Amino acid sequence: MTRPASPDPAGTAGSHLPAKKPGKKQWLWRAVPGVLTLLLVLAVWRWWQGPQLEAYAVQSRPLVQTVVATGRVANVSRVQVGSEITGVLVERKVQEGDRVQPGDVLAVLRADDLSAALKQAEAGLAQLQQSGRPQAQAALRQAEAQLSQTRREAERRRTLLDSQLIARETYELAVEAETVARAAAEKARLSAASLAAGNPDEVQARQRVAAARAALDKTLIRAQAAGTVLTRDAEPGDTIQPGRILFEIASDGPTELRVPIDEKNLEVLALAQPAQCVADAFPARPFPATVNFISPGVDAQRGSVDVRLKVDPVPDYLRQDMTVSVNIETGRRAQALVVPNDALSGADRGQSTVWRVRSGKAERTPVKLGLRGTTLTEVTSGLRAGDWVLADAGADVQEGQRVRTIPQPAGAGNDTGTNSRNDIPAKLD
Repeated sequence: MTRPASPDPAGTAGSHLPAKKPGKKQWLWRAVPGVLTLLLVLAVWRWWQGPQLEAYAVQSRPLVQTVVATGRVANVSRVQVGSEITGVLVERKVQEGDRVQPGDVLAVLRADDLSAALKQAEAGLAQLQQSGRPQAQAALRQAEAQLSQTRREAERRRTLLDSQLIARETYELAVEAETVARAAAEKARLSAASLAAGNPDEVQARQRVAAARAALDKTLIRAQAAGTVLTRDAEPGDTIQPGRILFEIASDGPTELRVPIDEKNLEVLALAQPAQCVADAFPARPFPATVNFISPGVDAQRGSVDVRLKVDPVPDYLRQDMTVSVNIETGRRAQALVVPNDALSGADRGQSTVWRVRSGKAERTPVKLGLRGTTLTEVTSGLRAGDWVLADAGADVQEGQRVRTIPQPAGAGNDTGTNSRNDIPAKLD
């Protein structure tokens, strides 16, 4: 019986078995040198390119610079009303918010002594006019009649004396009686003249009446100007002394906004600059105003300068001392090159420096500045639109060092077209 041939254990040349493929691990080990070489090339390339740093693109766009501050509504003038005499307040006729006109009675004082003095002065004038003057005129008529009678009697007795029908002594008595009657008539005439209309006694009596009436009128505390009552500091029953402020009235006139602004913004402020204002109580109803006064002095304690803005027309919802936020437009450009402020280094007297990235290299570049604010600043020379500047002005890079830029948005100012020099709100006295 024949046995089949056994396979060649040595794998002869005539064998048809397939060759064995390399394993997965062998393939990975063979790829390691290439991967390491690639990583090394990439690392060297990245090192040559420099570090990645945030950067801004220089843009040309409209720019409006504003100074933002907080102030209060104020009338041009306030009138303080008090009493000229001492008295007890018996009636208060107005309260806060009431409108008053010149001469309106605000309060009434009780002053019985002044009322009695007026009645006494009026009684004296009435007595002079209704009693003293008629009596003096009657006495004058009587004295003149008596003088006429004694004159006729003296004439008759002279005739009788000439005819030697009476003694001279009788005639002399008649002449003496005439002289006495003439003196009495002259006295009555003078008395009547002193009591005639417009005589000094009547003028004096009228003046006493006027003084007493004026004193009594001071018990009526009146408004001296048209306006709105702001405060009242008196109630019925209070004893009022001269000099005490009872009412404060905001007189009618132009309405102003009084705003304390940090003195660092003084260089950009000017008269007639427009402003947009918003009352904190009515944020959805802005209104315009105009700078019409800049204080010549600076408050040393607050480090601020007082600015007044004229409001015209005046919104009907504004109230005295209402808090208002104002945006004063201090500069405008139709087109301006702008960069964010954090890209500027050592800004002083309108000059600064930036890290400009050109051809992948950082260059220290001096620039001149225009409109400035807390977010964006105008660059008038040294840069062009499309240039890139490092966001960190103090970045740790060397002149000419290669850097890679990470684009960053230029801030909210780019979206709104405004650039604000925000001011710290200050409380007015």
